[in-house]
Amino acid sequence: MMFVSGETAEPTSETTTIIEEIVHTQVVEMLKRSTALATRRGSRSISTNDLFFLIRHDKAKLSRLVTFLSWKDVRKTAKDSDDKGGDAADIGGDDPLGGGDGGPGAGGPVVGDAGKKNKRTKVVLPWDISSYFSEQVPERDDEEDEDEEEMNEATIQRLKTADERTKNMTREEYVHYSECRQASFTFRKAKRFREWAGFHLYTDSKPNDDIVDILGFLTFEIVQTLTEEALQVKAEEEMTKSRTGEADAQSKKRKKETGLFGEKQEGRTPVGPKHIQEAFRRLQVKPIPGRSRVWMGGPRALQRTELRLI
Repeated sequence: MMFVSGETAEPTSETTTIIEEIVHTQVVEMLKRSTALATRRGSRSISTNDLFFLIRHDKAKLSRLVTFLSWKDVRKTAKDSDDKGGDAADIGGDDPLGGGDGGPGAGGPVVGDAGKKNKRTKVVLPWDISSYFSEQVPERDDEEDEDEEEMNEATIQRLKTADERTKNMTREEYVHYSECRQASFTFRKAKRFREWAGFHLYTDSKPNDDIVDILGFLTFEIVQTLTEEALQVKAEEEMTKSRTGEADAQSKKRKKETGLFGEKQEGRTPVGPKHIQEAFRRLQVKPIPGRSRVWMGGPRALQRTELRLI
């Protein structure tokens, strides 16, 4: 995950351990808050809306999560329709159309129904006005809200950064990069993730697959945000050292030829634990977009009462 986020050097085990501890702390905090929200609703199990509510102020991340769930539903529906389509072809016998009576086995209607089923469904958030009504307005293909526009801007910027890193890669290097992009805390290891996060300690019921997938998406976002902030911290540190003259003979000895991915790395060192810790500190004090802060006065105003979700 760190490699996909921009860290081309090999991080130490201490660095990855610190990141894992931060991610674990964030997941536990999300489970605690989600359970509290579910209790206020009078429910014993957390829902996807509880997790949506936790990241409601980060509109770009929330929109990316909604898009992720929408396409996940499309993939699941397409897989189910493919499995059923194979069974229907067997029932149809020798008729190439699967039956000429226009019934469920007919070729034409099945294709049309599959096209409708495979259309991306819109995830309605609990605070959307449309969720207050039983009848929904038909969706338009050219319709795009402000959250999606904000998501697209952040996504385009990340795609530009990824394009700069991958444009000089060989085929083998790009295959390795693509495999790293599929790294996840939850993919094909949901049971281990539940045990690692301690679901049984914070929730009474077993979470469904959507809850685990959402937490897997959010953990990837946490690692990516931490790595990007840590790289910025490291760049600022190196710039300060170059100005003060500390990066002298030692940095010259580390100069090498063009690295594996076509960048002039000059023997660059990986992100260290101090960079991760400083990045985490900055993310804890960084203002949350869309959330206003009010000075309440008094000595209690200077105390931090809760952990901020990344």
